[in-house]
Amino acid sequence: MFKVPSGLSNEMSKNNSDAEIDEGLYSRQLYVLGHEAMKCLQSSSVLVSGLRGLGVEIAKNIILGGVKAVTLHDEGTTQWSDLSSQFYLREEDIGKNRAEVSQPRLAELNSYVPVNIYTGPLVKDFLGCFQAVVLTNTPLEDQMQVGEFCHSHGIRLVVADSRGLFGQLFCDFGEEMILNDSNGEQPLSAMVSMITKDNPGIVTCLDEARHGFESGDFVSFTEVQGMSELNGAPPMEIKVLGPYTFSICDTSCFSDYVRGGIVSQVKVSKKISFKSLTASLAEPDFVITDFAKYARPAHLHIGFQALHQFCIQYHRVPRPHNEEDATKLMALAQAVNAQALPAVQQDILDEDLIRKLAYVAAGDLAPINAFIGGLAAQEVMKACSGKFMPIMQWLYFDALECLPENRAGLTEDKCLPLQNRYDGQVAVFGSDIQKKLGKQKYFLVGAGAIGCELLKNFAMIGLGCGEGGEITVTDMDTIEKSNLNRQFLFRPWDVTWARDEFEGLFKQPAENVNHYLTDPKFLERTLKLTGSQPFEVLKAVQRSLVLQRPHTWADCVTWACHHWHTQYSHNIQQLLHNFPPDQLTSSGAPFWSGPKRCPHPLTFDVNNPLHLDYVMAAANLFAQTYGLTGSLDRAAVATVLHSVQVPEFTPKSGVKIHVSDLELQSAFVDDSQLKELKVTLPSPDKLPGFKMYPIDFEKDDDSNFHIDFIVAASNLRAENYDIPPADRHKSKLIAGKIIPAIATTTAAIVGLVCLELYKVVQGHRQLESYKNGFINLAIPFFSFSEPLAPPYHQYYNREWTLWDRFDVQGLQANGEEMTLRQFLNYFKKEHKLEITMISHGVSMLYSFFMPATKLKERLDQPMTEIVTRVSKQKLGHHVQALVLELCCNDESGEDIEVPYVRYIIR
Repeated sequence: MFKVPSGLSNEMSKNNSDAEIDEGLYSRQLYVLGHEAMKCLQSSSVLVSGLRGLGVEIAKNIILGGVKAVTLHDEGTTQWSDLSSQFYLREEDIGKNRAEVSQPRLAELNSYVPVNIYTGPLVKDFLGCFQAVVLTNTPLEDQMQVGEFCHSHGIRLVVADSRGLFGQLFCDFGEEMILNDSNGEQPLSAMVSMITKDNPGIVTCLDEARHGFESGDFVSFTEVQGMSELNGAPPMEIKVLGPYTFSICDTSCFSDYVRGGIVSQVKVSKKISFKSLTASLAEPDFVITDFAKYARPAHLHIGFQALHQFCIQYHRVPRPHNEEDATKLMALAQAVNAQALPAVQQDILDEDLIRKLAYVAAGDLAPINAFIGGLAAQEVMKACSGKFMPIMQWLYFDALECLPENRAGLTEDKCLPLQNRYDGQVAVFGSDIQKKLGKQKYFLVGAGAIGCELLKNFAMIGLGCGEGGEITVTDMDTIEKSNLNRQFLFRPWDVTWARDEFEGLFKQPAENVNHYLTDPKFLERTLKLTGSQPFEVLKAVQRSLVLQRPHTWADCVTWACHHWHTQYSHNIQQLLHNFPPDQLTSSGAPFWSGPKRCPHPLTFDVNNPLHLDYVMAAANLFAQTYGLTGSLDRAAVATVLHSVQVPEFTPKSGVKIHVSDLELQSAFVDDSQLKELKVTLPSPDKLPGFKMYPIDFEKDDDSNFHIDFIVAASNLRAENYDIPPADRHKSKLIAGKIIPAIATTTAAIVGLVCLELYKVVQGHRQLESYKNGFINLAIPFFSFSEPLAPPYHQYYNREWTLWDRFDVQGLQANGEEMTLRQFLNYFKKEHKLEITMISHGVSMLYSFFMPATKLKERLDQPMTEIVTRVSKQKLGHHVQALVLELCCNDESGEDIEVPYVRYIIR
């Protein structure tokens, strides 16, 4: 009996499901998956078998995803062709076991995920140690044996393969997989305006926005007034009747509906069933990736089976672009097709498609591996987490548009292996295109998740790696820990409210004070602001320097306590004084209805952790802005709070509460108020050396009180309005403006981008060769379309688009630069165009209506000198060319549109 290697069984038996999730590392992924799905991942061990380019790509994405453990399996040794797609291999690794050389480099990706290796045969006892198994570069017979074992033992199976410009993916997650969330979208919610007493009851939502539900969704109700039987009832299935209406259960015996109510979508778990690999081979279900190639999956299903037979029969893959081997593969495919069941058998097999499969099957392309590898890893994460709809069950992909448009030059002799790292790519495209790739000069802006994936693929395909080639990267951002991985009333602005509160308390006032103290024109500029802004800015300066300036830590605690009462008690009481809960509008409708939710004031309780959290964070941040030392002693702060005297709230009469942003912007403050305010401000010369310390929001330091304040402030406001609170993670995502991201999607998208790059480098001219791609890996959904042609313009007999330009060499043969006069004459002589206007950015360099004296002065000046004088900016040494826009007349004097000018100066 096979025995699991020593040490490996211990690693795989560890249960990390109760381990803490590193929210810094996984913050972007957590927003996509959620905590429950992440916990499921952390309890799943995964086997990845086959470590050529595709296998390593899948392993990389799974390790970044944060599973419990990954075991790498491969019995083979590295070959030269592996280097073109296996991004961790080096030349010195040739001849070594693939798993052994990959392990240390993959293990560096995520310290939370143990990465083990195994180099023996796949046997049943070993396979039983895993929750999910991934097979790549595996013979079909072995796939079927492993597939039967996995299917009968509840082990999730993913089979992936890439052959040149073709990719294949198969999923079997058992006969009873529990799907907890099919799309990962936030549950929808809507406000109710009417519910009928009927069978079925008809629900009408407010017409401010479509409800977005679909028939078959389940919903629940809260805060319904009158028809209270709906509140807290079990989730009920709906049938959509229109964008604002849907039907529910029998409501004819319920109480009369009065008003209000919130209806929310409820995610309901369901079971889905998969066929085994053997059964699905005979009767496959296909996911279509490109509807322009709707018929291809069935043909490729036959072709891949024939390819496996070819490899067994001839102990090799078909030779690149070899007609003899292509004919042999076609014969095998015909035999497979003849024996196939009616569900997959083709009347006429696509010979051209099968022959192209033979031509490129020896190839191994990094972009194809990136795309198929991203999809395969995503399926593993679905299998382990129960989140998102899996691929049911076969996916085939091809990118034949990447082949040269002129196939005559792509001959077998140009695709033979040369024993270098690009052999896998040369097998597909030939050596001429490989040289062309090496000579490219590319500029990459941004080296984040997508940027790093692009750089990896650039290196793998040899972009810019040849003589004269170059890749330049720029990124001004700094690396954050989250970069390392890649409810209805609670909207981003409810929390981006707490973020605004942070800026308004701890950044803007301090900046304004410093400007007031150091900039003599600060008051003058402030008074020129519109509406009530001058009063608000100066009032904030007054508060910071006079009314609320602290001198001790206790003063900061007192300020925080008073501010808590102002925000969450007194302001709410004033609002309810102006608009009581039973307030009616001029039309007789309740004021607090529809989207306007009636709030209630909070009562401060020092024993309430959330209340104390707010004071601790606010007091420490307030102290920082004045350079005072804060404190972490919650007990001492509680003691100070017991002695703070907060005046009882007394409603103010005549207070204007703005019910819209427009009212706020148009608010009027008379000059007398501003004059009184200016008098109370201390003169800057009476505060020598004093300055404040503005705080820039930083989300990734959990000890700086920034996120603590955001979470407490937003959840206290939510409590005012009976809105469910947001946890720290969600608040951090929204306040920190973290973009949700996951490594699988990044890899897949970059793979598609680099496939388009092949076409650009080759100079493909046919528009239908290019593809726009739209993918949603959660559903899953794929759509590819041809890009639209740019609009064409014409002058004389020349057609041009926005991609065209005039290239003008500014430096002449004598070493001197072209003058404005020479520039004008050049266009008149070479292009029969009379220039009437020249601009560079917002700078006007020349116009026909320019005063004669100015025109005379400029005509004999070099173009760069004119640009420098007009723009009042020197041209940096890095500037290679100027972009000039022209207005021109043709020979008949008609105004015509022309391309822009690239004026080359270096």
